[in-house]
Amino acid sequence: MVIDDSNTIRRSAEIFLAQAGCEVILAEDGFDAMAKIADHQPDLIFVDIMMPRLDGYQTCMLIKKNQRFRNTPVIMLSSKDGLFDRVRGRMVGSDEYLTKPFTKDTLLAAVRKHVLASPAAA
Repeated sequence: MVIDDSNTIRRSAEIFLAQAGCEVILAEDGFDAMAKIADHQPDLIFVDIMMPRLDGYQTCMLIKKNQRFRNTPVIMLSSKDGLFDRVRGRMVGSDEYLTKPFTKDTLLAAVRKHVLASPAAA
């Protein structure tokens, strides 16, 4: 799943992931994502930090507090690369932090690391 308020970022991530054979679910913000997570139960979630209404930190925290989804890997996406932002992401339970602009290789490496390497995928 890719959660980002930027249509360009969502589409770029969707193209990169779909080319690698991933099924991709898109969401415009945290509220949109929470309903779709319940319906689709994604294996991995990429979430932008800076979004209106429900930001990435709040969205990650809600996902990780939910008993059903707390083990789903959440990767924060941000144009900010500061230590504070990375620490705050860890504090709400994110599994990794990627800086925008990301590349196809960066996204696919995260998929390999968090989904393909997990015992549930084996």
